[in-house]
Amino acid sequence: MKREAKAATPPASRLTPHASLAGLNKGTLEKLAKLNIASKFDLILHLPLRYDDETHLYPIKDAPPARDVLIEATVVETDIKYRPRRQLVVHLEDGSGVVSLRFFSFYGSQVKHFEAGARVRAFGEIRHGFFGAEMVHPRYRVVQEGAPVAEALTPVYPATAGMGQDTLRKLIARAMASEKLEDTLPGALLKQQKLPTFRDAVFFLHNPSPEVPQQALQERTHPAWRRMKFDELLAQQLSMRVHQQKRRGMGAPALRPKGTLVTRLLKDLPFQLTGAQQRAVAQIREDLSKPHPMQRLLQGDVGSGKTVVAALAALQCVENNYQVALMAPTEILAEQHYRKFSGWLAALGIPVAWLSGSTKKSIKKHILTDISLGGTPVVVGTHALFEDDVVFNNLGLAIIDEQHRFGVRQRLALRLKGTQSAAAVKGRPQASAQPHQLMMSATPIPRTLAMSYYADLDVSVIDELPPGRTPVTTKLVSESRRDEVIERVRDACAAGSQAYWVCPLVEEIEAGEASPEGQKPSSPRKPGRAGLEALQLKAAMETHESLSAAFPDLNVGLAHGRLKSDEKSAVMGAFQRNEVQVLVATTVIEVGVDVPNASLMVIENAERMGLSQLHQLRGRVGRGAAQSACILLYRTPLSPRARERLKIIFENTDGFEVARHDLRMRGPGELLGARQSGVPLLRFADLSADVDLLDAARDTAAVLLTENPAAARAHLERWLGGRGEFLKV
Repeated sequence: MKREAKAATPPASRLTPHASLAGLNKGTLEKLAKLNIASKFDLILHLPLRYDDETHLYPIKDAPPARDVLIEATVVETDIKYRPRRQLVVHLEDGSGVVSLRFFSFYGSQVKHFEAGARVRAFGEIRHGFFGAEMVHPRYRVVQEGAPVAEALTPVYPATAGMGQDTLRKLIARAMASEKLEDTLPGALLKQQKLPTFRDAVFFLHNPSPEVPQQALQERTHPAWRRMKFDELLAQQLSMRVHQQKRRGMGAPALRPKGTLVTRLLKDLPFQLTGAQQRAVAQIREDLSKPHPMQRLLQGDVGSGKTVVAALAALQCVENNYQVALMAPTEILAEQHYRKFSGWLAALGIPVAWLSGSTKKSIKKHILTDISLGGTPVVVGTHALFEDDVVFNNLGLAIIDEQHRFGVRQRLALRLKGTQSAAAVKGRPQASAQPHQLMMSATPIPRTLAMSYYADLDVSVIDELPPGRTPVTTKLVSESRRDEVIERVRDACAAGSQAYWVCPLVEEIEAGEASPEGQKPSSPRKPGRAGLEALQLKAAMETHESLSAAFPDLNVGLAHGRLKSDEKSAVMGAFQRNEVQVLVATTVIEVGVDVPNASLMVIENAERMGLSQLHQLRGRVGRGAAQSACILLYRTPLSPRARERLKIIFENTDGFEVARHDLRMRGPGELLGARQSGVPLLRFADLSADVDLLDAARDTAAVLLTENPAAARAHLERWLGGRGEFLKV
């Protein structure tokens, strides 16, 4: 089903009205701001959600069923009824039949509109029920006999409280009449892409002919809609490339490969790198050796081996006497990286520091001193890494794992640590010095998303798993069979294996999703973060208690977000050493936990979780040689979307395929964390349906910037002017 609107919360700068809206009162400007409208051009680009056909009058008896129609008839009688609730009923007749207009919400002044003998035009669906033919809450107006009907389809715009359709139509028509709407793109390009001029496309979309197939308008496949989508994608691609060029002009340390430490680590590893890992290492090695900042995204499925690639990149930096910072969004994930880096680098004589919000002040003081003096070459931590008191001596490489979980300011703050280093790039202004940046994601990003939102980044993909990994079998099991699942866990542990039992939030249902019967979700008002954590903790503790009773011969551990750092480390360490056979946990173990002996994952309330999170949790098992399984416990009844999610995760083990479905179901904003990170959302283009336009926009952006920079500037100004350029970090 096509989403009707893709509106993001506007940045604060967009709320300042442009001079072109001078003359409008403050209330109107505030309502327009809620619709992301701050200029006349924004009004012009406020395109319809759909269209109503008010170009043809139907006799009441000939009105087609199951669609909105326009009728004109005379008021015979008006009545206010009070059973079963207060309502206004207006009886109309046109000589061919009779119909009632029924209003459950109305003002007293409306009754005066429907005086006997008045001619009324009403637009809506005629339904036939117990009381005969009727329209419920139709759009209507009183007319004179012979009044002309509309010549074009009637646009229906995204609106807000206090800003109705009539007001929007007048404002948009006024803006259209006053703007020249000259084209920003060369005619030859439009001819090549088979696109109409901008002026023709905009005028058509606001006033389409009734002869145009409604399907082409609703599905946005008409050439006028394709022009809008192309322009939007082109502006995005141009902006990304402009920022990429700006970064290429900045200074960064040229970390040329020396090979000593890298060669020693490769020799010490108990495994061989896969071909995909070797390709990624080579790409990163080349980027780091250049005198401008690397901006590379390293993505790969769960368990594909991104961490060792990051460690090899870190060693290339250390070989050149520069520091490395690795930042992860959670303590468990950061600590997992710390353990792995320490294990690999200790034998090479390279100390690795650990820094998190829970680090004791006395210890933290020594760590910060060593970092500022350059005595600590590698620092691993959480958000604590970009706090003001963390000053690097010469930061050369920033590695950010699960980068979409950090906001723009957080990622920028870590990068700025390089500009504050004591040893900035010699010969360049300090403000232009930037560390290289390697971002990692275990949430594979579909090709179209990478082309669009990461167009200014270089992307390395690890698309194969290390040898010896066994496929994970996914099973869907109803909550009613919980006892069978408990027996499965008992058998697995008796055979020497270990198991996870994950208790996610009960409230973790997608916004707006209802049960099959149409009831509201059990918790209509979403509690705050503390409330959610408390609910999650309660569920985990109850499960831990029941499983401890069910498995008296096994050690059952409990891990959750409210444990102190040392307590959490103790529990995870015991699980890794097989001193704990069953680990009951909240979703804190979603990423970063690597226990090869764990072969069974049980996820409660799986129907309430997103595809990406389910895939991440499933990736915690299957890391050893034993056959592994992921059991998704679900409660009935299932909503249609929950049923679809479970079907997708059951049928697909490839993370890229799961991500493709995730993009289709949730859209790019949710998938990328765009509402938190500030990544701009597309209003018109649909990345799952407009791949051809995305390809064309990407190619056109490269040509325009090289051959026609004036057109590129004009296009960027039209689409992004007044909003600031995209800041991608």
